[in-house]
Amino acid sequence: MSSVDPSYLPVSGDVLPRYAGIATFMRLRHIPVEEAEAVQIGLVGVPWDGGTTNRPGARHGPRQMRDLSTMVRNVHHVSGIKPFHQSRCADLGDSPVNPVDINDTLERVEGFYRTLVEKNILPLSAGGDHLVTLPIMRALCRNEACGMVHFDAHTDTLDRYFGESKYTHGTPFRRAIEEGLLDPKRTVQIGIRGGLYTDKDKEWGLDQGIRVIEIEEFFDLGVEAVVQEARRVVGDQACYLSFDVDALDPVYAPGTGTPEIGGITTAQAQQVIRGLRGLNFVGGDVVEVSPPFDPGGNTALVAVTMMFEILCLFSDKVSMGSAGGGNLA
Repeated sequence: MSSVDPSYLPVSGDVLPRYAGIATFMRLRHIPVEEAEAVQIGLVGVPWDGGTTNRPGARHGPRQMRDLSTMVRNVHHVSGIKPFHQSRCADLGDSPVNPVDINDTLERVEGFYRTLVEKNILPLSAGGDHLVTLPIMRALCRNEACGMVHFDAHTDTLDRYFGESKYTHGTPFRRAIEEGLLDPKRTVQIGIRGGLYTDKDKEWGLDQGIRVIEIEEFFDLGVEAVVQEARRVVGDQACYLSFDVDALDPVYAPGTGTPEIGGITTAQAQQVIRGLRGLNFVGGDVVEVSPPFDPGGNTALVAVTMMFEILCLFSDKVSMGSAGGGNLA
């Protein structure tokens, strides 16, 4: 296994205390995207919650997640993956957004991620509400529909809000399927639960062929069977991983826009993510962290820990030579 240029490694806690210095994701070097030709995995914030319908605040998620990510260390204690030593990772800053205009934000975010695609950078993003996944997919999946492993309490396949609004955090994956970005037959949704507005809310996604694992089935199957089912559904082709923190029971992640009790545990989520090693990921995100509803930061800590789990999958892929900006330095 090759080593990366030391300038891409996180700042060590032995050199600078974890509470000191300018906060970047996982204490990585910040590199502006226009200077990121050598970066293989880019960590990006999308500080926007204009798609939120009730409890706002996810626009502040990336900043708090950067702060809490100082707790991340270098080696995955189960897999032994050393993501920062196996691939060139960097904090690429935040995508441009417009806090008062949804359509303009969708265009700005898509444009930013198209730049990453052009530079062959594998993106791992921190939201922001779940609508931010749509413009990311517009950039990553515009040439070929992607599959998806989706952790959430909600399917996010509703059509409209108040009769007119097509773009909310409850609609991104309906739009993505309609636009040919997301292959519903290669999409699995894990942890779905909670009350419905109508008894037809589930039907559209199921009719398209989405594999929905509601929370009751999750508990009945167990982690290993859920992992195998997810791998079966997405197969070997390109896929995306989207993790909404409300997939977790709110005892673990209270700081989110639409909490639903009776969710999966943090340990179960980690185990499922670890079981996805080797899938052909083209990007991923962790979204819906709303710091105003959890000032203590535990939700953000949980979220960046899930980001680290995902980062290990991405780094493993990159180090095997199937993605990222060229050979290791």
